[in-house]
Amino acid sequence: MDFSLFAHMERLTPDQPHDVLYEEFLGLCRMADEGGMRALWTGEHHGMEFTIAPNPFTTLADVAHHSKNLRLGTGTVIVPFWHPIKLAGEAAMTDLMTGGRLEIGAARGAYSYEYERIVPGMDAWDAGQRMRETLPLVRKLWQGDCAHEGTYYNFPATTSAPKPAQPEGPPIWVAARDPNSHEFAVHNGFHVQVTPLWQGMEEITSLMERFNAACASYEGPRPKIMLLHHSYVASDAEDAAQAAQDLSRYYNYFGAWFQNKRPVQQGLIEEISPEEMQANKMMAPENLARDLTIGTAQDVIDRLKRYEDMGYDEFSFWIDSGMTTERKRASLARFIDDVMPAFA
Repeated sequence: MDFSLFAHMERLTPDQPHDVLYEEFLGLCRMADEGGMRALWTGEHHGMEFTIAPNPFTTLADVAHHSKNLRLGTGTVIVPFWHPIKLAGEAAMTDLMTGGRLEIGAARGAYSYEYERIVPGMDAWDAGQRMRETLPLVRKLWQGDCAHEGTYYNFPATTSAPKPAQPEGPPIWVAARDPNSHEFAVHNGFHVQVTPLWQGMEEITSLMERFNAACASYEGPRPKIMLLHHSYVASDAEDAAQAAQDLSRYYNYFGAWFQNKRPVQQGLIEEISPEEMQANKMMAPENLARDLTIGTAQDVIDRLKRYEDMGYDEFSFWIDSGMTTERKRASLARFIDDVMPAFA
């Protein structure tokens, strides 16, 4: 099983300087590179200090200058926010700039907060249909002289300029959850990214079952599947309990952004009180300690062995958590030094 890092700048309070946050993000990327992780994934979000990532291609082009071996992935680009010609061209240019290290993780997006600002009136269903029309076109545009008449886009014969450095273009991964999304990805020869969020082993098992069902209905080569999961490698049980508490806070804010009901000012959502967090039993620390990849190095190894036995090809260490940089770095160091060697 391969290992990768999933990371962003995240700003929780107005007193955190963006330039410091970016240097801390780059520091995590360097650790992943020097520690032998396969890839870095960073995504696309707009108007949210919770996850600062307006253009993953720009970020990855810079990370290329701070790393030597990492594959550089968009995790994920929000496809319905991009015209196919623009997406193909910018991806190809980034692949060229990074020496052929780009991989594209693609999704329909999740936050209605972003939909109503970037493409007003679009809902999740419409976003999914736009993604399904766009992604196959990206490959055709890399090949050249692609003309298209569709539901959302119409254009005469066009060729991506430049073309990617990788002869077949960057590998494409699709964020999938429901069976139809898995089938779309697999039948188009795309790899699959999945995240159970806070839902634990039952969902991790179900996601693999959906992927296997899609593969069983496809006669082409079996694509890869990557599990993205919030992770923390603790020094001891007390440290693990603190991580569960921190991630409980993170998921309370994640849910608030997703519901899109609380006021937002200067890109920061209205503070959630301790009483509100305590009332949210779904995100209780004890549940997240059970359902996320949290624990001592041996605890995490045991969980990862289960994921590997299920058939997951890659595990992506989701480090966004609202924790201090020192705690993030300590956890990632333990993952690299104490967990990854068990899978060498």
